[in-house]
Amino acid sequence: MAERLAAEGAAVAVNYRAGAEEAADVVSGIKREGREALAVKADVASRSEVETMVEQVSTQLGPVDILVNNAGLLATGTLLDYDPNDFDRMWRVNVNGVLHATAAVAPAMIERKYGRVINLSSIASVGTAVAGTTLYAATKGAVQILTKRFALELGPSGITVNAVLPGLILTDMVSEGHTEQEMQRTVEAVSAKAVLGRVGETGDIASVVAFLASDESSFMTGQYLTADGGRTDFLTHA
Repeated sequence: MAERLAAEGAAVAVNYRAGAEEAADVVSGIKREGREALAVKADVASRSEVETMVEQVSTQLGPVDILVNNAGLLATGTLLDYDPNDFDRMWRVNVNGVLHATAAVAPAMIERKYGRVINLSSIASVGTAVAGTTLYAATKGAVQILTKRFALELGPSGITVNAVLPGLILTDMVSEGHTEQEMQRTVEAVSAKAVLGRVGETGDIASVVAFLASDESSFMTGQYLTADGGRTDFLTHA
């Protein structure tokens, strides 16, 4: 997403919490293409760290026009065996992180009468039946409610707020803690549930985000765009 937005002409701040080396690699690649980029450390679960991050980004790159709330955690568990500490951390990142970042950039957007806020939710929140993801789905459902309500609050100032609902995308969050064989079985099982017969790649979501960040989506707000390859275990709930 950072690379795609940079290619479209944006100066990009790449937020990270622990992956300093990975963030630096992304920034270096963007700079090699002649675009501006900055890696900035902040845990989105911390409001003070987010506020400091936004201040740093605004000073070095200028006011924030586009916010992509992409930071997320996936902690699995069922009603009877979930870890309360894992759920608390997941809620603070997946939900409070959206709240903190949006609140930090909103005043300057309101002042300029322009802004794009793009939240990453998940099809888990709207009815897909994957065991062990109930509490994750609850956090992503909250993101959708925030999307609607922020759209209501910020719309009069010319700011759009929309959400993307990805299906299974091959990222580190998905593969962490799983063997290559386990991931292969997951990919095969999910692909079999998709009309297009495959799982997603990061570029599939980057294209949707780029659209929502552009003027081509200027008459859309409070919307959820699903990008999941046509998951049949979701279509029945559409």
